[in-house]
Amino acid sequence: MSPVFPMLTVLSMFYYMCLRRRARTATRGEMNSRRAIESNTRALPINVEIVQYAKEVLDFSSHYGSENSMSYTMWNLAGIPNVYPSSGDFTQTAVFRTYGTWWDHCPSARLPFKRTPPTFCSQDYVELAFEEPVYPTAVHILETYHPGAVVRILACSANPYSQNPPAEVRWEILWSEAPTKVNGPQARQFTPCIKQINFPTNLIRLEVNSSLLDYYTELDAVVLHGVKERPVLSLKTSMIDMNDIDEDEDEEKYVCGMDTLNKDFSIVTLREWPTNGYFDKLPYELIQLILSHLTVPDLCRLAQTCKLLYQHCCDPLQYIHLSLQPYWARINDTSLEYLQSRCTLIQWLNLSWTGNRGAISVSGFSRFLKVCGSELVRLELSCGHFLNETCLEVITEMCPNLQELNLSSCDKIPPQAFNHIAKVGSLKRLILYRTKVEQTALLSILNFCSELQHLSLGSCVMIEDYDLIASMMGAKCKKLRSLDLWRCKNITESGIAELASGCQLLEELDLGWCPTLQSSTGCFTNLARKLPNLQKLFLTANRSVCDTDIEELAANCAHLRQLDILGTRMVSPASLRKLLESCKDLSLLDVSFCSQIDNRVVLELNANFPNVFIKKSFTQ
Repeated sequence: MSPVFPMLTVLSMFYYMCLRRRARTATRGEMNSRRAIESNTRALPINVEIVQYAKEVLDFSSHYGSENSMSYTMWNLAGIPNVYPSSGDFTQTAVFRTYGTWWDHCPSARLPFKRTPPTFCSQDYVELAFEEPVYPTAVHILETYHPGAVVRILACSANPYSQNPPAEVRWEILWSEAPTKVNGPQARQFTPCIKQINFPTNLIRLEVNSSLLDYYTELDAVVLHGVKERPVLSLKTSMIDMNDIDEDEDEEKYVCGMDTLNKDFSIVTLREWPTNGYFDKLPYELIQLILSHLTVPDLCRLAQTCKLLYQHCCDPLQYIHLSLQPYWARINDTSLEYLQSRCTLIQWLNLSWTGNRGAISVSGFSRFLKVCGSELVRLELSCGHFLNETCLEVITEMCPNLQELNLSSCDKIPPQAFNHIAKVGSLKRLILYRTKVEQTALLSILNFCSELQHLSLGSCVMIEDYDLIASMMGAKCKKLRSLDLWRCKNITESGIAELASGCQLLEELDLGWCPTLQSSTGCFTNLARKLPNLQKLFLTANRSVCDTDIEELAANCAHLRQLDILGTRMVSPASLRKLLESCKDLSLLDVSFCSQIDNRVVLELNANFPNVFIKKSFTQ
């Protein structure tokens, strides 16, 4: 054979690799700007770029603000900027509920689910609707305080303003990255390079992770750039199928790769192999242990290799703990149906963020729990907008061993539906943050669920008399260890007295933004004296907290680790020194907007107590 042929083969391979590299670069979003595309690969036809701000905030997982206000709420993301380019803490911005790792180091912290893919690190999200569907060319996020929380940007094929919902809702990742630490809290315009997608969108989703931040991140506005006509690449790049070259893209593997998951679940026909390699010589338990480190999609792929591994991958013992939250964009009724036979022993189930826009039906959810609910101990359903009264009724009937139920931000559940929760007398943890639970239902729950240890009622605006609720807690919930009453509007010193007398095991108490509590009534000193096990106490935005309260905490709460007294005008540096000297375990002290605590005092305290994170926020 002539030596020219091998040389041609090598050159052909090199040329193919060059095209492959160029195409992969395009899929990562580096060719979505017409300015970045050279003349021989420019987008055709050239469209006029449309620039638009978010028209409406459709959905979100949490926010710092009140349900009846605009301050620090996600709704501030709609429209033009209110603050940018200014930096600082402003009420006109959108702020999520948590930051840092403090919430992972308090008594109410929950154990993480295993098998969470390393590329999924999202903690919160917000979905924004825009007026015109476009093919995105850029997304600008205006961050005004402690930037760096955004870890993923997605686009949806569904038009929220269309009268005809699509048969299939697709989500595509435009950009994704691990959390990063940004130097300094100053404002910035964040414009990551986004991927080109093949459908127009006017629904953008931001997912955030604030674990590396020193304070709450604040977002002011989101700007979507795009064109009406789909950009078509010229022949040199369009000859390569983009779908064939992004299989190794980590940031898309776990969300967009779930398109085939339903098919993987249902695989029953396997190749006949003469042997199973050496796997059939290993103990069954050892193979199970090895497979326990795989993610759910990887289990499904491995099940297609041989009958032995199919048997292992379908073993219900592999699904004792199952989190489907990382795959929220692809989970539907079909997914749950295929999982039923594998989840007969399931104890922990995370369906948070799943099922919205019709992906999971009430009947599909009910069928799954009727087969798989008998052993359930923990059920996470945060932001499950498909849930209704029938779903709660099925949960209480089919999950007799349930101990933990998370309904955070399930704001579509009607008020009367919460009465069913009272039937689950074994509950130890109940999260009702941002739900429509009413007083009658909550009183019934407290009366029959006396084993409760952790209860979240933050931003539950339909409860009329929190003093009555606190009195019932004190009488019935003697084992309560953590209580979240964030932004409850009407609790008084009477309710606090009943709570402190009856729930003396409390280790965590959030009374942030409770305006009816006044230090002059002695309510905070009473708390300090009656609750010596307190580790976390949030008195955020209570202007009346004074030196006497701080000194009582120093004298009685030696185990205190986190204290938030943001906004008080009555606390002096001297009382803070007493607190820091007495509470050796203290790790977080928020004195933002405390008028007597200036930056000089904070620097002095930081120097003398280096193990304590002392936060002083500012506004310019």
